[in-house]
Amino acid sequence: MPDETLDLSIILVSWNTRELLLACLESLPSALGNLNAAVWVVDNGSTDGSVEAVEARFPTTHVIENRQNVGFAAANNQAIVASSGRYVLLLNSDTIALPGSIVQLVRFADAHPRVGVVGALLLNPDRSFQGSFADFPSLLSELLSVTGLGPRLFGRWYPNYSLDSSQKARRVDYVQGACMLARRSAIEQAGPMDEQYFMYNEEIDWCLRMAHAGWETWYLPQARIIHYGGQSTRQVRHDMIRALYRSKVRFFRKHYGSAPATLLQLAFVAVLWAKWLVRTATARASTGAAGKRIGWHDLQSPLV
Repeated sequence: MPDETLDLSIILVSWNTRELLLACLESLPSALGNLNAAVWVVDNGSTDGSVEAVEARFPTTHVIENRQNVGFAAANNQAIVASSGRYVLLLNSDTIALPGSIVQLVRFADAHPRVGVVGALLLNPDRSFQGSFADFPSLLSELLSVTGLGPRLFGRWYPNYSLDSSQKARRVDYVQGACMLARRSAIEQAGPMDEQYFMYNEEIDWCLRMAHAGWETWYLPQARIIHYGGQSTRQVRHDMIRALYRSKVRFFRKHYGSAPATLLQLAFVAVLWAKWLVRTATARASTGAAGKRIGWHDLQSPLV
């Protein structure tokens, strides 16, 4: 049950990001101000001593220790169910919350009762701009992304909105999952994250279901979060690429129907095979090695 005296529950899902996780936890007090918050770390089977380090340095943090990697959505749901804050903040373990950032998110949500989700301005480690929100995907937007034409035609942050469009608070389709403040009552109405997404697209699915339930998603640039990006996924890059495209196809099948999902799957296979042929030919010419390819079967199951 929600605890109205607890402003928010902060949830960090981690897989072998020990030092980044500790740095993220260190940044929270200055970002929280006088908010009453509980912090949850869900460890997805790390082997780098993350759990022991968190328990030693942050003894008041709630820790859920999974024996294996259950995925981003499922791990967040574990802490969402166990926690009780009136807001839930999903925060990647490879982020640094800048001073006052979380206060800004909570104050904005308190002032706008129809807001179900609000996201922050994401920054690279050098404080340069990082795309933070985008429109719900379409066949065209996905084709532009996978072919690389989108960034060439519309700017480097595509499909995210550019720096020029990210200066003011605005209502958006979805915000990036690296930092998402969600209202507990909105979660209860729209439901938890869809655990069939092992990784990627779960935040898009969540924001779309929030919209269907009558809740708004907003982007707030006054709240600033440093995001290193891809610190867990780069450890198993090929598997995560497969998970990315599987999740995209699953999103289309779930929300747009079988025909658009099949068209998207065909397009992905064609483009990814073409890229594989080019890269493999280049690699063999220089080293004699072949690259890994992604085929139709790789994009069928929602799980890695």
